Amino acid sequence: MFTNGQIIFGILFAIAFIMVLIFAYRRDLKLHKKYYPGTIWVLIAFIGFILFIAAIKFIFAS
Repeated sequence: MFTNGQIIFGILFAIAFIMVLIFAYRRDLKLHKKYYPGTIWVLIAFIGFILFIAAIKFIFAS
């Protein structure tokens, strides 16, 4: 399906991409706290909604 080179490239790319995202977020952390207060609640609501959908799927899958 995938060659070893493609798998290695994909893993290295994902690691590098995540590192760049973390670096960029940490650099802008002060601005995020100043201009976007309370966004953690949006994240919690989103995760809760996804968990709710998954729970419904497992309840009605029987």
